[in-house]
Amino acid sequence: MIGLQSFLSDPHLDARSNNSQRQLSLIISARSDTPVRELPLNLCLVLDCSGSMTAKPLEMVKEAAISIVEQLKPGDRLSIVVFNHRAKVIVPSQPVTDIESINQKIRLIVADGGTSIDEGLRLGMKEIAAHNQHCVSRIFLLTDGENEHGDDDRCLRLAELSAEHNITIDSLGFGEHWNQNVLEQISDLAQGTLAYIEQPNQVVFEFKRLFARAQSVGLTNSLLTVELTPKARLAELKPVAQVAPETIELPIQLEGNYFAVRLGDLMISRPRIILINFYINQLPSGKHKIAAVQLRYDDPGKNQLNLYSDVIAVELESQEQYQPQPNDTVQNHVWTLAKYRQTQIAEAKLQAGDRSGAATMLQTAAKTALQLGDKQGATILQSNATRLQIGKDLSQGDRKKNRLVSKTILPESVTESR
Repeated sequence: MIGLQSFLSDPHLDARSNNSQRQLSLIISARSDTPVRELPLNLCLVLDCSGSMTAKPLEMVKEAAISIVEQLKPGDRLSIVVFNHRAKVIVPSQPVTDIESINQKIRLIVADGGTSIDEGLRLGMKEIAAHNQHCVSRIFLLTDGENEHGDDDRCLRLAELSAEHNITIDSLGFGEHWNQNVLEQISDLAQGTLAYIEQPNQVVFEFKRLFARAQSVGLTNSLLTVELTPKARLAELKPVAQVAPETIELPIQLEGNYFAVRLGDLMISRPRIILINFYINQLPSGKHKIAAVQLRYDDPGKNQLNLYSDVIAVELESQEQYQPQPNDTVQNHVWTLAKYRQTQIAEAKLQAGDRSGAATMLQTAAKTALQLGDKQGATILQSNATRLQIGKDLSQGDRKKNRLVSKTILPESVTESR
């Protein structure tokens, strides 16, 4: 079942105003009234085995991969692709029955050569697409380097294709030298998440965290549709974003006042929260319907495709004597998006050589994080702002932490290990 709730930033409107801005929060999740039965997983591990992964990094990745294999059930499928400047399938897609044989192939992986992420991703998608029915299809993509022997644009095209075929890609960046823009865009386009593995001993934790997310999926292939009334219109610049479980700017398919947003997998344990920014023309006093919201989705547990939720009507009241009724939940979502965008502005200023402007925006983002109760994020953002103010540079790791805390609130076990 679908859980779908809607909240307006203020359900009241000033009838005397020619133009009013509102935000609409949609909280969306898979919902079960019975004990949750885990859906079959169709998992592909796409692992960097280039020369820079030599020694402890690769050994920890092998340990993490084996820990995942040992949690899979006989009804799950697994494939493993390794890549350096070439890519190779070492475990073709198969039911997880002979765990020791799979683990032995993992132990034989060696580090050598350069890096071609798109070749690894291409083979991973080929393996997982062959059995992409009535299951949760997931790729874990791990790399520690730039795509020196590959094509970044091809990576993004593959991520878009992956989303179209209901395959989620979770990206794991290892160490300081991976391209955060490329990995973030891959995971954003394919409805996954971005993980930063600063130290080798964090690999097992991150793999298990992503695996737990995959296991909590209840519904797949979800598509949000929203129809605004003629009196309402979307904001022109980046009007739709996801703010939980991670912050992502969402592309939309727009036709007039009707638009659709691909959401992909829906978890039972963690809702997807979508924030929509729009404007409303002057309305006479009284109650008005301003939007209709519906979700299309698949239920792999019941082998059912193209199911539809009930249509949710979003209404507000136009008042001659306007009495504001701000919604704290929506305000929290607005701050979450603001933290992400403020950090992005800081990064752009830093790239342009404006260290002072970058420090100011990081401080602003830190204050926004505090308003959200995100103390860990605020500490990281303020610390990096202070470094810039006293004339120090930010390392690649510092910049990656900024990006990560801009997108989400880190689990305490991760921040404590750092």
